[in-house]
Amino acid sequence: MNKRAALWMAAAWAVPALALAGCGGSTGSGAAPSPASSSSTASSSGSAGGSDSMGYGAGGSSSGSASSSSSGGAAQTSETLKTATIGGQTIVVDGQGKVVYYYTRDNTGATTSACTGGCATLWPAVTSTGSPNLQGVTAKVGSIKTADGKDQVTLNGMPIYYYQKDTAPEQANGQGVASVWYVIGADGTMITSALK
Repeated sequence: MNKRAALWMAAAWAVPALALAGCGGSTGSGAAPSPASSSSTASSSGSAGGSDSMGYGAGGSSSGSASSSSSGGAAQTSETLKTATIGGQTIVVDGQGKVVYYYTRDNTGATTSACTGGCATLWPAVTSTGSPNLQGVTAKVGSIKTADGKDQVTLNGMPIYYYQKDTAPEQANGQGVASVWYVIGADGTMITSALK
């Protein structure tokens, strides 16, 4: 093989490797499936009621995009938390209207999230580089550190999350998933009733 052909082949192999490296995550291809992706295979991917033993809910595959507009990127700024009326309830959403949730397996005042691994893929942490801007939210705001060192927002001492299956503003597909994921009232109370 001549030198030019050898260089071309090296470049051809380098491009996919760089593209994969730029994906930024270790979950997904090639790894053993997470508990969420293992159990969700048997459940209907469109059902918000399906769950596994960890309460991840249906559709835990890490092949989809788990990041939200405010949960990643170096240019992240302070998050905005405001309220919206959805399903007859006034609940907390982010600045783009994306619904946020509590996980009942978290403990008030804990310094780490109980949602890790496959759970964190399906339920990404709401993060902020500084104290969130509040609009109508009266809950006490704080933060804890995520596994990758970001500041996850807490309300009344409980970490808050997005649901990967909420793909548009004011969707609350995660409400009541596995009886452990619930939307949040303006004062930080957990709303467990069904949304209309």
